[in-house]
Amino acid sequence: MTDFLQVLFVGIGDGAIYAMLGLGLVVIYRSTGLLNFAQGEMAMFSTFVVWTVWDLGVPLPLAVLAGMAGGFAIGALVHQVAVAPVGDPHERPLAVVMVTIGLFVGLNGLAQLIWGTLDRELPPLFGTGQVTIAGVAIGWQKIGAVIVLAVLALGFWLLFQRTGLGLAMRAVASNSESASLVGVPVPRLLMLGWGLAAAVGTVAGVFTAPGRGLGSNLMQLTLIFGFAAITLGGFDSLLGAVIGGFVVGIASSVVPQYVPGFEKIPLAPAFILILAVLLFRPQGLFGRQQVRRV
Repeated sequence: MTDFLQVLFVGIGDGAIYAMLGLGLVVIYRSTGLLNFAQGEMAMFSTFVVWTVWDLGVPLPLAVLAGMAGGFAIGALVHQVAVAPVGDPHERPLAVVMVTIGLFVGLNGLAQLIWGTLDRELPPLFGTGQVTIAGVAIGWQKIGAVIVLAVLALGFWLLFQRTGLGLAMRAVASNSESASLVGVPVPRLLMLGWGLAAAVGTVAGVFTAPGRGLGSNLMQLTLIFGFAAITLGGFDSLLGAVIGGFVVGIASSVVPQYVPGFEKIPLAPAFILILAVLLFRPQGLFGRQQVRRV
């Protein structure tokens, strides 16, 4: 039982990280109706910014805040320079998707050019201490990831449900042309959405780096799990991203340990979840079904 709880708690901690990245994916999807395949690389790049600031002697919490600000700037710049010139993502979705794939490759190469190909070490944000729960030692880093996720999810919920800015962003996601006609600054809000997604991705990168090493491939595996999380929970649901992240994290941790044959294919549970959801409920567990009138 103790071993099972240990694996379960590891899955919960990992799931919190997947959910953080999933929140960023949902924010962009709610703004554009598209998936951002460069979300992981944007998170990796801004995590390198965190490492650079920390390496200069700045305390890690302040370095994380600086990295989030840098991530916001990177996301906003990427939108203005690479995404916006392509046109309205609702009218040219394939072109914008191809741009995000190009950004995936470009940001990865740029990170290697600036910081090299050797992995860097970033210490855990919540230290290396542990606390014992039900006889199982749990790192404060895992607990911290869950707490930070809760704060981020609450912040996004308040933004979208309780502010005029969030209402405007939802209007852009629903119908950008109609929103523009009533005076909503659509390009500015799209830029804001990309910036917020990159900022929250920074936090996911900060929690991923201590366990895997900070390198140019930092978030590629995490991005797959993030996609699995929002596929399960719903592409447009913040709650779905959180619950989906935990489910994917727990499944990816528990299944390879206790189901024969899965120990050599740890990604399989995530892909099986994606396939099952797409077959039986394409909009996800908490997503809204799109109704189109012709």
